[in-house]
Amino acid sequence: MDSIHISGIRSYGYTGYLPEEQVLGQWFEADITLWLDLRPVGSSDAIADTLDYRQTIKTVENVIKTSKFALLERLATEITDTLLQQPLVEKVRVQLTKPAPPIPDFSGKIQIDITR
Repeated sequence: MDSIHISGIRSYGYTGYLPEEQVLGQWFEADITLWLDLRPVGSSDAIADTLDYRQTIKTVENVIKTSKFALLERLATEITDTLLQQPLVEKVRVQLTKPAPPIPDFSGKIQIDITR
């Protein structure tokens, strides 16, 4: 199956388990893979026959910016469900990263990976 991969979407949001995360916010990063049939656009060279990447990026950024959930898993699910509503999309993979989680003595990242 064909796919489109968009990586490096960064947006500021207010999802987090700690109350201050939902007030102060933090950066999130998303990598998205969308599976769809690219044969029509491969022949037509018309944007109407494919997914508009700009809209997908805006959608992901908007979900991150406007959502307030306690858990990263919930935010990743919301992004996934929203992207699955786009025309032509048959399958979605969302890799959502919290690059600076407020965990004492931990300098790594946390990533949720959902495929539906």
